[in-house]
Amino acid sequence: VQLVESGGGLVEPGGSLRLSCAASGFTFSRYRMSWYRQSPGKERDLVAFISRLGVSTNYADSVKGRFTISRDNAKNTVYLQMNSLKPEDTAVYYCNVKTTEGDYWGQGTQVTVSS
Repeated sequence: VQLVESGGGLVEPGGSLRLSCAASGFTFSRYRMSWYRQSPGKERDLVAFISRLGVSTNYADSVKGRFTISRDNAKNTVYLQMNSLKPEDTAVYYCNVKTTEGDYWGQGTQVTVSS
């Protein structure tokens, strides 16, 4: 299983970023996909997840109304559209999948929100 995140970077408060996670090594459409984030000195927290067919989504209260998770099962990719970014959104963002064989993480992509 391989998960490769991309799309992070430096953005000003109020700006937007779109993260991508390209997945391989498992049947992508069979599993829920999740995004987590971790700031220095803090635990890794769930940001959002999406059901295997994209029918249902769930968000942390801190990002509701600003972030949107989506997936393209034809491309084996999950996305996180982040709008109205705040300094407190600064973190390393990780893609995650829990399959029948294990719990897998990407390497993470850094998002920094600063003026």
